[in-house]
Amino acid sequence: MEDMKVLFEKKRKKMDMVRSVFGEENLAAVPLFEDFPCYPMDRLVELAKMAAGIEGLDSPEEIRERIGAFRELRLQIASMKTQRTRIKLWPEGKIPALTEYKDNGAYRYNHNPDFEPYMYEMLIPEDVEPKGAVILCAGGDHGFTVLSEGYQVAADFNAMGYQCFVLLNRTNRNPWTGMEAGVDAARAIRIVRANAEKYRVREDRIIFAGFSNGGLTGEACIQYFSGKQRVKDVFADYEEDGLDQVSGSMDAFLCIYGPRMNHDSFDYERAVYPPVFHALGLLDFNMDNINKLYPELVSHGITVEIHTFSGVPHGQAGSRLLDGYVKYPNFETWETLADQFIMNNLK
Repeated sequence: MEDMKVLFEKKRKKMDMVRSVFGEENLAAVPLFEDFPCYPMDRLVELAKMAAGIEGLDSPEEIRERIGAFRELRLQIASMKTQRTRIKLWPEGKIPALTEYKDNGAYRYNHNPDFEPYMYEMLIPEDVEPKGAVILCAGGDHGFTVLSEGYQVAADFNAMGYQCFVLLNRTNRNPWTGMEAGVDAARAIRIVRANAEKYRVREDRIIFAGFSNGGLTGEACIQYFSGKQRVKDVFADYEEDGLDQVSGSMDAFLCIYGPRMNHDSFDYERAVYPPVFHALGLLDFNMDNINKLYPELVSHGITVEIHTFSGVPHGQAGSRLLDGYVKYPNFETWETLADQFIMNNLK
């Protein structure tokens, strides 16, 4: 088997090649995926499948042959836009920041330097009593992963009785720090908690669900902004407002194939770590991480529930939306298991 560093280097070179040809067109499609309530979902799924197919190609020539059809569909979808309200996380000019990100000319990232984080509501009918609120943060650098790990999972949790919110934060390590990704997550929690009466949920039933890189964002939120920790502790120039008086702590954490990496450390002294639910496939490259993380969490008195699924690789939450069928029926059960976990731990 090839050394892991060699495999990552091959993957990096492949990604650089794809970006050099497909980057501009792909970047133009990102707002469509992330503003999914504004467009027909069936067309977005079609566009996402085309994007995934192009990213899997091995030569610039093959990519160029498909870009025209992708652009045509993207423009068709863009013309169908309807208005849906974004919930902006931060007041204009008040976004706490550490990263000096000024240029995306090489299309390395899915978001340009002027990106401002926001979220969308996905709410249940007024005649249904909510069990709680779930804030969902998709993995990777977002883009079309928001359709499966955001929209589809939110729809599933709606069906189980949860008010849902799809978070479009500054993505961890793409290029922002975990602290910037985490403070966006904490701000989203504060907004939902401050509006608990409006959303008909209890203030102590605010759940955060992070997928892959979104799981790392969730733990960064816990590490730096839970309990009595303040935004100003990390961002010295930050000007506090009324929302900063509302707790940014999540009441439960659904970490879906996104456990902390073995080389990353965590300071438990100030953090308030909530009950945490992990789900990942046995073929997931994160299995070694979760095997080492579990005893550490338990040793700090944290409630942990872990489910692993045979034959399942990374990144399968909500995947039936793009696949068109259920590829891993065993993994599909993670949602009902998570529902039971929430009900057992949030009384």
